[in-house]
Amino acid sequence: MGAVWRIVFYGLVILIFAYLLFPILVVIPLSFSSGKYLTFPPPGFSLQWYANFFARSAWTDSAWLSIWVGLAVTALSTLLGTPAAIGLVRGKFAGKKLVNALILSPVIAPGIIVAIGLYFAYASYGLVGRPLALVLGHTALAVPFVVINVSSTLYGVDRRLEYAALSLGASPWATFRQVTLPLIRPGIFAGAVFAFITSFDELLVALFLSGTTAVTLPRRMWEQIRFDIDPTLASVSTLLITITTSLMVGAELLRRRSERLRTAPIGR
Repeated sequence: MGAVWRIVFYGLVILIFAYLLFPILVVIPLSFSSGKYLTFPPPGFSLQWYANFFARSAWTDSAWLSIWVGLAVTALSTLLGTPAAIGLVRGKFAGKKLVNALILSPVIAPGIIVAIGLYFAYASYGLVGRPLALVLGHTALAVPFVVINVSSTLYGVDRRLEYAALSLGASPWATFRQVTLPLIRPGIFAGAVFAFITSFDELLVALFLSGTTAVTLPRRMWEQIRFDIDPTLASVSTLLITITTSLMVGAELLRRRSERLRTAPIGR
């Protein structure tokens, strides 16, 4: 019976993965289609839709804007989220749970509510349609991921290492720079990766804040679906899948490295 249950379990796991991966397995072949419309299976193999993506300024401008905004959001959310995580984990002050809940609220609240709130807040300052609005809006969504990753890393750091450095005469700043920071650096990098992915793939906030002048790549894809569906959309989707998967794999490798550093013996 144990062998039968294992077979059933692995069969269910394979079915779940197949269900989740099926859209990807359809989109990727469509991006190499030689047809003029989205038809599956593709009638032939061609790279024309990738060439069409790189040849059209509307697509490339949106892609560069998404990359630029994503990098700015990554830097800003890392600079804000890392000190916030350190304060929440190591600090002792009244209302710490409330502050933590407020920081994580953009992840918990429905995305449409966050997007509407940001729109009305930025519209009064004339920021809608500017890249700055996207950077600020996406940073609000990305900071919680940095806080979560850095906090989880900090909880696993052995504080005896810091106490030992302080007892040997190191200042608090030197202790943080030479002991704590190297241990939590993989968590910071992982949080930065998630921050970039959050900004690069975000659509709802972009729909409200991008206007007609600051159109990100997900917003451009959404408009393409509404008005003109051709295999160029599949090629862009494949590029996004490749970028996101690569970044997620990198974040997972950083997480495992952080786990090894936290669990390594003190004298090692």
